[in-house]
Amino acid sequence: MLEYDIKNNSEELWKKAISLLRDIMVTPEERSQLERYFPMLTFHGFENGEYVIGLADQFQVDWVTPKLALPLERALHASGLPKDVHVKFAIRQPSHYVAPQAPSPALAQSKPRKTATKVSSLSREVPLTMPLHENYTFENFVCGPSNSFAHAAATAVAKGLSRNSYNPLFIYGGTGLGKTHLMEAIGHYVLKHSPSSSVCFITSETFLNEYINNLMNKSLPAFRERYRKVDLLLLDDVQFIAGKEQIQQEFFNTFNELMLYHKQVVMTSDVAPKNLNGIEERLIGRFQQGMVVEIESPSYETRLAILKSKALSAQKIIPEEILKYIAENIRSHVRAIEGALSRIVTFMDMNASMPLTVEIAQHLLKDSIEEEQIIKDLSINDIMQTVAKFYGVSLADIVSSQRTQTLVTPRQLAMFLSCKLTTKSLPEIGKAFGKTHATVYHGSQTIQKRLDVEPNLKKAMEEITSLLGRKPSDLL
Repeated sequence: MLEYDIKNNSEELWKKAISLLRDIMVTPEERSQLERYFPMLTFHGFENGEYVIGLADQFQVDWVTPKLALPLERALHASGLPKDVHVKFAIRQPSHYVAPQAPSPALAQSKPRKTATKVSSLSREVPLTMPLHENYTFENFVCGPSNSFAHAAATAVAKGLSRNSYNPLFIYGGTGLGKTHLMEAIGHYVLKHSPSSSVCFITSETFLNEYINNLMNKSLPAFRERYRKVDLLLLDDVQFIAGKEQIQQEFFNTFNELMLYHKQVVMTSDVAPKNLNGIEERLIGRFQQGMVVEIESPSYETRLAILKSKALSAQKIIPEEILKYIAENIRSHVRAIEGALSRIVTFMDMNASMPLTVEIAQHLLKDSIEEEQIIKDLSINDIMQTVAKFYGVSLADIVSSQRTQTLVTPRQLAMFLSCKLTTKSLPEIGKAFGKTHATVYHGSQTIQKRLDVEPNLKKAMEEITSLLGRKPSDLL
């Protein structure tokens, strides 16, 4: 009787569990990661006293089980699955599968959407362990001054795959600014216009784990063959391999093989190649031999354009003053902006008869705005890099002992901002700069006094503060 009931309610049970699982994911990063695992699932249902969730191969089973088994089992039990029925991941061919809609139910479009699994099937015999996100296309990417160059480079790579105009393409920038979106947009474009091309999209963590798995199974030749025959390799978060010598050696050889046969490589990282600590110099040299582009924090105008685009996709008419309020107060990254809009849209869906006002928006977004204030504790390295770039000097210059005026001002300004925008102590800041805490204190005090009498320095400080995604009031 139990098996009969579960079978007849399987789809409803699964949908409830997935919805619940989304609700308990706390951060946008967790939710984004979760959405990526869903398209890998090819089957779900009751078998021999167990609730079986199917994947395509053993590697996916080994990879997904520790990440999803416990949270999915808890969500299924909370949704009505009997407590004595356990969840099991196993190799299964597709049967009945309800693909969870990605990524936010509140922003879901009403028209039918192509599933990411269709994209996967186009890349023949390629280890595409992470399907392309269906919304990460060039059409859905909002351009602005902070990302237009990166967008142009990505478009050039996608349209000129056979010409290898920029190879490799290295995209770097902070969390949630659109690096992965642009990378996957290249994959979508290539698969649409050259369906016979083999495209592989993976994270560096996945690459490492698959390498370890093949090493243990003594199947490295097959692993190498798979990755070295692709036409387009999309590698996300390359900084993850820092400090891991063996996988760096493996990737170095794979990279060289792909370059030899004029195959395209695209990588993302949270920092520029030259600032990748723990990565071999020869790899950094390879990363820099093509095109290196940065995505910066979006300006107010770009944030507002993103909000208007997302509201249009959600088929919601949201008052201009609400969108402006979000754009003014949520500044850290695009995911935070989308999360704020999602909360507004959810409120509108649940309270259709209640007018949406700025006061209501302030209440709904209170936690998000408070989180923005917490984010203001930037890393000292972020501040040093931003100041160095603004003044056209190197990071090495900032921490050097040279005392020319062209270096003293940016060095002391970086110290001042580190004191104001981080919670680090003077000794900790001094250590980062290679100086004593007394030197940091003196430098910060010097800048504070100069700001009162030097308008140009004050303007420079305000521009750098804006580049860091902060407001001058954050320095008070």
